Amino acid sequence: MLYDLALHHEDGYVSLKDIADRQGISKKYLEQIVPLLNKTGLLRTNRGNKGGYMLAGKADEISVGDILRATEGSLAPVACLDFEPNECPRVSECSTLYVWEGLYKAVNDYLDGISLQDIIEHGTSMAGDYCI
Repeated sequence: MLYDLALHHEDGYVSLKDIADRQGISKKYLEQIVPLLNKTGLLRTNRGNKGGYMLAGKADEISVGDILRATEGSLAPVACLDFEPNECPRVSECSTLYVWEGLYKAVNDYLDGISLQDIIEHGTSMAGDYCI
């Protein structure tokens, strides 16, 4: 949904029906994720005749990490990493904690390093390329 809005940002507010049609996604599904995206400030909504949805920010300022945290919640591989400081009673004796902390950092760094604009540019660079 956000990818489509980024592609069509010049159109102003875009209807869910248009997004659903272009992306081959159920309008009902989009209706379920709108509140999540709206609550986290990634989406702007406008009701009425010219109503619809648009990105609340620039495509190059919205990361995949932002989107996934808004729609999926925590990206932590283990529950104890959801809290800072780590409140697990075994934190001082957990011999695998460093593994999960490293994975968590790698996932966040990777996903936060990719913006909607990066995805658009990647898609554009692939357009027209045909390989067998």
